[in-house]
Amino acid sequence: MRDEKIREMLQLSSAGKRFGPKLLFEDANWLITPDERTGLVGGNGTGKSTLLKVLAGVETLDYGELTRVKGMTLGYLPQDGLALRGKTVFAECLSVFDHLHAMEAEALELTTTLSEADPKSKEYRVAAERYSDIADQLHVHDIYTLDSQVGAVLGGLGFSKEDWERNTEEFSGGWQMRIALAKLLLQKPSLLLLDEPTNHLDIESRNWLENYLHDYPNAFILISHDRYFLDVTVNKTVELWNKRMHTYHGGYEKYVAQKEERRVQLMNAYKNQRDRIEALEAFINRFRAQATKAKQVQSRIKELEKIERIEVPEDEATIHFSIPQPPASGRTVIEVSHLTKHFPAKDGGVKRVLEDVSFTIERGDRIALVGANGAGKSTLIRMLAELDTATSGEIKLGHNVLADYFAQDQYKVLDPAAKMLEDISGIAPKVPQTELRSLLGCFMFSGDDVFKPLGVLSGGERNRYAMAKMLVSPANMLLLDEPTNHLDLRAKDVLLDAIRKFTGTVLFVSHDRYFIDGLATRVFEVEDRRVHVYPGNYEDYLWRKQGGPDKVTASLTKPSTSVTIPVAYVPVAAPVPEKPQVKRLNPIKLKQLEDRLKFTEEEIPRLEESIAAAETQLGVFASAEESQRIAAELDGLRTQHAAIVTEWEELALQLEEQEAVV
Repeated sequence: MRDEKIREMLQLSSAGKRFGPKLLFEDANWLITPDERTGLVGGNGTGKSTLLKVLAGVETLDYGELTRVKGMTLGYLPQDGLALRGKTVFAECLSVFDHLHAMEAEALELTTTLSEADPKSKEYRVAAERYSDIADQLHVHDIYTLDSQVGAVLGGLGFSKEDWERNTEEFSGGWQMRIALAKLLLQKPSLLLLDEPTNHLDIESRNWLENYLHDYPNAFILISHDRYFLDVTVNKTVELWNKRMHTYHGGYEKYVAQKEERRVQLMNAYKNQRDRIEALEAFINRFRAQATKAKQVQSRIKELEKIERIEVPEDEATIHFSIPQPPASGRTVIEVSHLTKHFPAKDGGVKRVLEDVSFTIERGDRIALVGANGAGKSTLIRMLAELDTATSGEIKLGHNVLADYFAQDQYKVLDPAAKMLEDISGIAPKVPQTELRSLLGCFMFSGDDVFKPLGVLSGGERNRYAMAKMLVSPANMLLLDEPTNHLDLRAKDVLLDAIRKFTGTVLFVSHDRYFIDGLATRVFEVEDRRVHVYPGNYEDYLWRKQGGPDKVTASLTKPSTSVTIPVAYVPVAAPVPEKPQVKRLNPIKLKQLEDRLKFTEEEIPRLEESIAAAETQLGVFASAEESQRIAAELDGLRTQHAAIVTEWEELALQLEEQEAVV
């Protein structure tokens, strides 16, 4: 439970960190409070993961100070590398409550002491006090629901009940990370530090984690390359950029908008300063030799020396890559009829993955393939790519269809001896090398990286390269299994933009909500060995799942039966109640309204400046009392700001209604 007395938990003061000779960040100030819900963002190599390790105590600072409030608890989830063994999944997760079970055993011993000791003795008094403390702790942690808490978290993260009794060492690295995440969520530390927590989750588990964090009672800081996940979980964004820490209020979309506003302000300030510097230098050069102007010249020299020069760091160049368009296919790209897929089970029986599935994919479709882990998504996409054979049924490719398949482990088919730039140039000889290098740079290969043999790269790096390689020479039917894995936000944007402009057909598996929503025109859900077809993107799919029109099941009993899927569904609107007629205000009242609106428009930026100044003060630690005073002042300013913004919106609406009155 959160300690309500704590106003601050962790503080960075003038913090700096190097990675070898490279300076990652410096002069970082951050007061982390019990209501912290922050997304940590920045380009690859800026030091996000390193900063999270510093906060977790895994790494130390090279400069500055990290102070932590006594009594706070902290949980840290790295990107990967954790391995658990020796217990079942359920027992491993339940072990986070060992201290409570120990308290429960101690309470049982204390009951014996209390029954035998003299009620007037010191021994009885001490035992009674300890028993009362333990009872409070067990009540707070709801000792009798621990098993159900573990079950709820494991279920949310995608573990079936059969998985609960399996040993942890039986699970792959991604599932091991899920177990580690489950343990942290059950512990409920004062501060949760999560480095790419959605990396190993399917979309259903990611949605569950999103809701869990929404209701999480304590603070958390997370790194994620999933825009949608950041937008719905955090209310503050901290960016590491240009070796400095920059704070923005709101989720990822608000951060992007605010960053652009700051950039415009910085450029305007830089331009104004350059104009002033040039004017001063021109005056000095013109009148330096004239004795009558010596005083004015010296005055301007002093002014010039005092100017603190504004630096405008280089922004990462935006990559606009034109994907070569493939030859057109026929209208029908893939036709699937009564497809069934079974696998031999470990117990000697049969594992049924898909049963009697039928659907049609047409030219230009962008289909998101969704479903729980193990539902059969990868199996289906491999059969469409003709890499696996069906148990029964038929998959028929249309006229002039050229399919290309991108696997989760696509790196395995690359030539380890081939050098990156030579290899990609070989399949795209007409694309200028400068454009190829820009594309590789977007996929996080820069400088001499492009001359490396592919064999020296990690699996994730080779998968990133394989995706870049696919983009320069695409077929007209792309089958993509987790194409966004191992990509940062910038690379995802390039991939999304490229596929949007692609004139062919795409069927893809992804756990990135933003990517699915930005690309999908239909959603195929694999569930209960069937494929259910939904028109629209993921938001439309969820709407239908939660009570919209019935889904169309792509498991037809007769081959001749046709199912028409509309491109979009427009629900019938409910009758809109008539708005009350707006009366025209008299000129005096109207003028008062306009004056008040003008006041609020001037007051909002003033309050925003005061909030920014208070936040800066809060970032520099003087004393606990001073930090508490500034924090209270900041809360008051934010309340005022929210109230004045609400008033401004209401006034603007009233004036708009007055303008509409005839």
